[in-house]
Amino acid sequence: MSPATSMDEEEKDTFKILVATDIHLGYLEKDAVRGNDTFVTFDEILKLAQDNKVDFILLGGDLFHENKPSRKTLHTCIELLRKYCMGDHPVQFEILSDQSVNFGFSKFPWVNYQDENLNVSIPVFSIHGNHDDPTGADALCALDILSCAGLLNHFGRSPSVEKIDVSPVLLQKGNSKIALYGLGSIPDERLYRMFVNKQVTMLRPKEDEDIWFNLFVIHQNRSKHGATNYIPEQFLDDFIDLVIWGHEHECKISPTRNEQQLFYVSQPGSSVVTSLSPGEAVKKHVGLLLIKGKKMNMQKIPLQTVRPFYIDDVVLAEHPDIFNPDNPKVMQAVQAFCMEKVETMLDNAERARLGNPRQPEKPLIRLRVDYSGGFEPFSVVRFSQKYMDRIANPKDVIHFFRHREQKEKNEEEINFGKFVQKPASEGATLRVEDLVKQYFQTAEKKMQLSLLTERGMGEAVQEFVDKEEKDAIEELVKFQLEKTQRFLKERHIDVEEAKIDEEVRLFRESRKKNTEEEDKEVREAINRAKSHRSQGAEQDVVMSDDDLMAAANDDSDGDLPSAPSRGRGRGRGQARGGRGQNPPARGAPPRGRGQQQTSSSRTYNPGSTSTKNMSILDAFKSPRQQPSRNVPAKSYSEVIEDDDSDLEEVSFTPSSTANQRLSSSAAPNKRSSQSQATRRVETLSDEDEFDPFMGSSASRRNRR
Repeated sequence: MSPATSMDEEEKDTFKILVATDIHLGYLEKDAVRGNDTFVTFDEILKLAQDNKVDFILLGGDLFHENKPSRKTLHTCIELLRKYCMGDHPVQFEILSDQSVNFGFSKFPWVNYQDENLNVSIPVFSIHGNHDDPTGADALCALDILSCAGLLNHFGRSPSVEKIDVSPVLLQKGNSKIALYGLGSIPDERLYRMFVNKQVTMLRPKEDEDIWFNLFVIHQNRSKHGATNYIPEQFLDDFIDLVIWGHEHECKISPTRNEQQLFYVSQPGSSVVTSLSPGEAVKKHVGLLLIKGKKMNMQKIPLQTVRPFYIDDVVLAEHPDIFNPDNPKVMQAVQAFCMEKVETMLDNAERARLGNPRQPEKPLIRLRVDYSGGFEPFSVVRFSQKYMDRIANPKDVIHFFRHREQKEKNEEEINFGKFVQKPASEGATLRVEDLVKQYFQTAEKKMQLSLLTERGMGEAVQEFVDKEEKDAIEELVKFQLEKTQRFLKERHIDVEEAKIDEEVRLFRESRKKNTEEEDKEVREAINRAKSHRSQGAEQDVVMSDDDLMAAANDDSDGDLPSAPSRGRGRGRGQARGGRGQNPPARGAPPRGRGQQQTSSSRTYNPGSTSTKNMSILDAFKSPRQQPSRNVPAKSYSEVIEDDDSDLEEVSFTPSSTANQRLSSSAAPNKRSSQSQATRRVETLSDEDEFDPFMGSSASRRNRR
């Protein structure tokens, strides 16, 4: 057999996948210097896929930087996908799974290259990230637009917030089979609790489950930002072979082994610098993943069009021979020292660019100056004016910070440190719900919440700010008010204010302890807000006085509610419920969407009930039963792996203990114990020639 024929036979059984995450299209698109950086790099990524003749492109979330990308961003993305991913080249793999399950939320529930009206040469599979996640009444995102246009396959979306079943996309090329799992971005604390409560299930193929290469794509916090504000690797199932981890921007694309779960994790990182932090200064790469059978190889491909970024730190107190805070001219000396540092970084950037003309001319420079020890910062504005034509970020080239000195503890003083948490790294920000919680924790007693909980209110405010769910707060208040009313009615409390206040306080404390039930309340309230908005666009039509007069004189059979006189604060026939609506006329009370209105309302909905004007005492008029839940929690041990070694080739011996199979096309996998069978790993050193299909002669390392 000739070498060419042998190579062709090998390629028939080998998947070639281009892996990238966190492209953030549209980041700083209005910036005169950096506006096109994301588009240029995305063009390079797609061209690399075309030049390497990959089978498909796998994206790990955050394709767009904004939840609602601009027309320019969306237009450029569609242009590039059509340019590189459409063509006559045939797709060499097939899909074996039920596509109506994998893409059931799509208007076209099948992979785009099988559409008879499209000619796709490079399919793109992507999950959504936290920047481009589904929102609104219809729960749509920008990826759904690309999916509907036939340019991208959006998978890994979970329609339920109570239980997640991750069903794989089953792919086959020759004798190689891949089970592609995906899980789009979910708030980390919620997903953490779902893993602990065993509400996340990974479904496995019913037949020959040990021959599948299990590839999982996730977009969550990998680094620990809080007690539950991340996803430990130990939460993931141990039958997985490789995890592609999105959301983290530092490039650690070489797979690292988790010795507890026996799988590998690859963190491709972002393709654009979105924060001037040390993790972003690492060289940006994408990966060319080769999979044959149960073996894999990840080749690092450096990106040539990424704007170079250099960062350095200066601690003034560490140079007492140069800087004396008592010297009246110390500020000029510090400024001259900083200029020398910036010039050094500019020289390094220029030398690197000479070897690669595709890189942008102006680099990103960040000099962090610690001026603690009695020093004073100089004017950053005047300093930046000297580099307007040489640096891409002249306004924030200098960052002054100071470490607070440790003071002796005083029991009488309030420790504000426990209320306000300092960000773990530069660029990290507190979330809205954290700010709400901190506000009520530090507020005066008369400003504390007596009926609602800080957690529920924080999540409702988060939805209001990030997702523009304008009724989220109102619906949460109504929902928790109704629940408290039912509770009081069931307890048959005498109508005395003192007893009612005490019962409300006890009921609120019990809800705060049951975080799962509270989470469910918030999601239900938000879903009610979404449904009311969608119903309002069709049903709640606000009429002017002239419209009512005309309808009263009409001979149609429709019933029209009586309406009191009211000023004409709205236009004729204007629909309520959509975003961007005009505010109500002055003096008009606020109105909920999709609910029966008070006497000042102009619409009538017989199928809904109103609780807006009810008080706690009204709870004794409508008894209802309140369910309760008590879900046991599970503790997990944590082992954080931080190995940056380049592991080139991986081979797994099928486990001797079979996992439980499903009765239908897939079954939930049960996590095996730590005494599972040994997996065999084959590695290649960096000096060895790449051969992803080495036989048994390769060096092996057994895990004890």
